[in-house]
Amino acid sequence: MTIVAEDNAIRVEKLELGPFGTNAYIVTHRRTQDSALIDAPAEANIIKDKLKNTTPQYILLTHNHMDHIGALAQLRAELKVPLAAHASDARKLTSPPEILLNNGDTVWLGELKFTVLHTPGHTPGSLCFRVGRYLISGDTIFPGGPGRTSSPDDFKQIIKSITEKIFVLPDDTQIYPGHGNSTVLKNEKEEFAVFTSRPHEPNLCGEVLWLLT
Repeated sequence: MTIVAEDNAIRVEKLELGPFGTNAYIVTHRRTQDSALIDAPAEANIIKDKLKNTTPQYILLTHNHMDHIGALAQLRAELKVPLAAHASDARKLTSPPEILLNNGDTVWLGELKFTVLHTPGHTPGSLCFRVGRYLISGDTIFPGGPGRTSSPDDFKQIIKSITEKIFVLPDDTQIYPGHGNSTVLKNEKEEFAVFTSRPHEPNLCGEVLWLLT
């Protein structure tokens, strides 16, 4: 567990879990100790232990890929808090979430306001969660590139999501992705500008890096 952000109002902790090194995040409102878990990759008992000194209020799901939901069933059963996800990804879950989220929705954790961004491309129902100057981005954007896509249409969709929903945020926005390390939005915008300055094959998709593609 690593505390990746902390101020007077909020604490954001990252847990790297499971065989794919998937990040789960625990966001805690420091005054009340209310918390939200974002994604449930694996090792439910580790997640529960890290939640022990907080009062969990939600599980927020960035998307429905197995490496992000391996511990979901156990945590839903034991924490007994509502699961929130986008409808397009919810239909593939074994049981429906209590809350269906759409772009622009708000989730409150005490005085902390989460703004929901629907960012399809990696999956149809991919979500990012913005709280203050922090963005928990799932597999939509990483340091150096977008999330993996399965088709050229999906790649065009994820680029549209990134440019229209994420690149409009302040340059100092801290991005915490579903795998690996964090990045700063300004860096991603600068590298994307290099990417767009070069020609690319029309069928581009898969694993793409801004500076190497």
